[in-house]
Amino acid sequence: MAMTIPEAKRNWTGKINSVTIGAGSEDGGTRTSVITVGGATSLPFYHFEGEFPHRPVVAMEVWDVPAEEWPEVVQEPFADVMGDPGAWAQKCVEEHGADLIALRLQGCDPSGADRSPEEAAKAARAVLEAVGVPLVVWGCGNVDKDNDVFPAVAEALSGENCLLGTITEDNYKTLTALGTAYGHKLIAESPVDINIAKQVNILALDAGYPMENLVMYPSTGALGYGIEYVYSIMERSRIAALQGDKAMALPILCDLGVQVWKAKEARASADELPGWGDVAARGPMWEAATAYTYLVAGADVLVMRHPQAVRATRKAIERLMGEGGQS
Repeated sequence: MAMTIPEAKRNWTGKINSVTIGAGSEDGGTRTSVITVGGATSLPFYHFEGEFPHRPVVAMEVWDVPAEEWPEVVQEPFADVMGDPGAWAQKCVEEHGADLIALRLQGCDPSGADRSPEEAAKAARAVLEAVGVPLVVWGCGNVDKDNDVFPAVAEALSGENCLLGTITEDNYKTLTALGTAYGHKLIAESPVDINIAKQVNILALDAGYPMENLVMYPSTGALGYGIEYVYSIMERSRIAALQGDKAMALPILCDLGVQVWKAKEARASADELPGWGDVAARGPMWEAATAYTYLVAGADVLVMRHPQAVRATRKAIERLMGEGGQS
């Protein structure tokens, strides 16, 4: 009697929302390219089981001030443009193939340069005018200052359908109102906790902001620094969404460059880590390996820093997607 082999495919009832970032001239914006992420109907890259209409994308990080705290190995490719956010963004796009620019308003930090909302808006406009790709805009991380800065920035970028972040469980009202008023998408941040992630999404919905305009950000860890736990949260989130939980059916963003380049393995010299090899090769490899991990966990947007890591990650995305997707 022949043995019957059970069907390996899963028939999921849910799907990941598709979220579009950027607005072209036909939608009242100025972007020469528009990015859509999400839309998957199965676990990452299970092409035999579901559809993946949009490939994962890479955003390269740009600051509104010189990133003096970055290690030399990741500063070096941008040493000639770090004083000019527009030129920096242009280099990321034209030389290194960034799909999006992630502008971090680090200069607004009250413990640093403490730049004004007007200066932040000016920096955002400079980046917008320098490149044609969509923008992701991060605050400085100080809640009170970000609440002061984002109204000016959101207005300066009005109609461009940017991705602004982040909203949290305790601080979501300002950005949800601005996203609605000026036509921007939002990043919903949670501290690697699936229940809090769901709660933030629901709070945004309760505030009148469509969940279909959110991208989820579970706080990211670097390779060797809690990445397994973050992976498990991302995987559980994806499974919940595919099982029909609409509050979890959001594309996922991983802000990994900021974490990778804090790790000693990525930034320490060969003298500090004997036997680990040249940091000029090791650092980008550490960032790329972190990116690979998050790709197979379900990341849709990767925020990265080093051009070598970006190139390697884009090639990995192409291989993983095969003939199956488009941006």
